[in-house]
Amino acid sequence: MIIDWKTPGIDGIETTREIRRRVGSAVPTIVFTAYDCSAVEKEAREAGANAFITKPLFRSRLTALFKGLVSPGARISSVTDAAGKICLTDHSGKSVLIVEDNELNREIATEIISMTGAHVEAVENGMDAVNIIRQKGAGYYDIVFMDIQMPVMNGYQATEEIRIMPGCSDLPIVAMTANAFAEDVLRAKNAGMNGHISKPLELKKLNDVMNKWLRKA
Repeated sequence: MIIDWKTPGIDGIETTREIRRRVGSAVPTIVFTAYDCSAVEKEAREAGANAFITKPLFRSRLTALFKGLVSPGARISSVTDAAGKICLTDHSGKSVLIVEDNELNREIATEIISMTGAHVEAVENGMDAVNIIRQKGAGYYDIVFMDIQMPVMNGYQATEEIRIMPGCSDLPIVAMTANAFAEDVLRAKNAGMNGHISKPLELKKLNDVMNKWLRKA
C-alpha cells in the first residue's frame, strides 16, 4: 500500500499507524512525500511504514524499492509472505459483500479480500445489506462478512432478515466484530451466522474462512 504523507483529514502517517493497529504488519506500506525530511521519515517508520520515498516518483526508483521490499532477506520479507499467502488463494468469479459501518475498516477489508480476485461490494449498515441482497437476488453473493454493532440495523437483525429471504437460508454469513467473547459467538450462531472472525482481521483466519465457504459455493 502506497500512502501520501499529506492527505486531507488523517495524514499518511496516522493512516499507517491505524492500519498497523487494525491489521498488524500483514500489509506492507510505503509513505511518499514531496518533502525530503529525515524527521518525517523517522516518524513514518515509527508508525509502521516499511519504506519511505520522496516525490517525484520515477519508475526506476519505485522498481528498485519494490525489489528491495520483496527480495530474499529484505527487512519485510515476513510481511510480504503473510500478505502473499492470501493472494495465493484464487477466488475469481466469487462475489463478496462486506457490511461494516466504519469507513476505514470497509476499505481495509475490501482491499484485502480483493487481493484474492473476488468481486467485492461494501455497505455501511445492516439495512443496506438486507436491501442490496434483496435487490441482487439469492445466489448473487457467495459470502457476507457482517459487522455486528452498526447504526440503523445491527448485524444480528440483518442476518435474521436475510435468512427468511427465499433462497438465502444457506448463504454463508460470517460475523466480523471486535467482540470475541463466547456469548458473542453464540449469539451470532443463534442469529443464523455461519462463523465468527474477530477484528482486527488476521489474514490467516480470513483466508481460512474464505477457503472454507467459497470453495463450497
